[in-house]
Amino acid sequence: MFDVLVIGGGNAALCAALMAREAGASVLLLEASPREWRGGNSQHTRNLRCMHDAPQDVLADAYPEEEYWQDLLKVTGGATDEALARLVIRASSTCRPWMRQHGVRFQPSLSGALHTARTNAFFMGGGKALVNAYYRSAERLGVEVRYDTPVDRLELRDGRFSAAYSGTRRFSARSCVLAAGGFESNREWLREAWGMNERGEHPADNFLIRGTRFNTGTLLRFMIDAGADTIGDATQAHMVAIDARAPLYDGGICTRIDCVSLGLVVNRDAERFYDEGEDFWPKRYAIWGRLVAQQPGQVAFSIIDAKAQGRFMPPVFPGTRAQTLPELAQALGLDVAAFMQTLDAYNAACQPGTFDHTALDDCHTVGLAPPKTHWARRIDTPPYHAYALRPGVTFTYLGLKVDETAAVRFGGRASPNLFVAGEMMAGNVLGKGYTAGVGMSIGTAFGRIAGTRAAQSALQENVRAAA
Repeated sequence: MFDVLVIGGGNAALCAALMAREAGASVLLLEASPREWRGGNSQHTRNLRCMHDAPQDVLADAYPEEEYWQDLLKVTGGATDEALARLVIRASSTCRPWMRQHGVRFQPSLSGALHTARTNAFFMGGGKALVNAYYRSAERLGVEVRYDTPVDRLELRDGRFSAAYSGTRRFSARSCVLAAGGFESNREWLREAWGMNERGEHPADNFLIRGTRFNTGTLLRFMIDAGADTIGDATQAHMVAIDARAPLYDGGICTRIDCVSLGLVVNRDAERFYDEGEDFWPKRYAIWGRLVAQQPGQVAFSIIDAKAQGRFMPPVFPGTRAQTLPELAQALGLDVAAFMQTLDAYNAACQPGTFDHTALDDCHTVGLAPPKTHWARRIDTPPYHAYALRPGVTFTYLGLKVDETAAVRFGGRASPNLFVAGEMMAGNVLGKGYTAGVGMSIGTAFGRIAGTRAAQSALQENVRAAA
């Protein structure tokens, strides 16, 4: 029998497995995917949002706790547990030396990478390199890893974990960490959560999944049915506006459209529906998937002109290009008259100012609803480009309620040997909204806590058994 069983194969699971092994526990990690797709959504990440009080290696200036907290408070609209959020924030300031010990390397923020040089530490080689480094370290330390092993149910008694099942295979352990992700790849659950809108559409039918196809929520559903305490809204998620041509799964970062703040966005009726310049893109990019999900047909179009070229990370697919705005509307299949009415009204509302995409500048609109608060410049310089957008779900926020111990709770009572980390509990910190890199901060903080606690629980059980 193993001391600690870790269910999942992404960042949170790996952090838990490494911490438990370092604490002296024997560890088995079960990953649902084949080896070549290991790592869950973490393989598509790029960075970790880090608190720091002074410049540090790859991080510029300072990003103190209170500013981090205010950023998180703003994007969540208050839908966050402050104590747990501050735990994550403080943990983000101390985890990088430990990450380096396990082979993770960092690099400075690249030019144009969403104003993140001060707030986010980027992984050299991206999330796939981080995941591979952790797996190499885990295997070197003696963590046993089994791939193609999706867990569908647990053996529980009065809130205590005994074993996990993958089909007919039974895996017993003295303690367990759940880190198997959300339910974003479960289309039926998404349809159930989002229902039918007033237009008779099932919005979830048009969602694309930015991350892994293996996060089906099977274990989360089991835990909910077993009476575990939950938190979060099933419709809330890290949901980004991505290229409508992206693949159904695993599109990752390269399908995200980052030019929204540099132009305007219209729906299929050629109408604007939100302030494209509300705030810096790292604090607002993750609301746009939900905004597009609320539009007719769950589609929208990001429109820019030549002045925006070179100011954003280009997506993998080139946009639709035209020399005139009416030609662009025709190419997009939009009503030309309605499109030109929207563009003319926007252009007329743009006020003279000093454009600065690195600051909350004074380029704004007047008399336009919705307004564009910053970076509002006339769209008048050919060639014009457009990108069709769809909602891209990264991970869902419905999860298991925890406190600072990461223990799963049943009726308010903490399990003595069952813990949870990562996307299965991220809703405690992210009730809604997102800011770049915070998902990795949550997974790293609670993965390390859960692994440590699981090892303590198992080793105490060993002592009791020996006595």
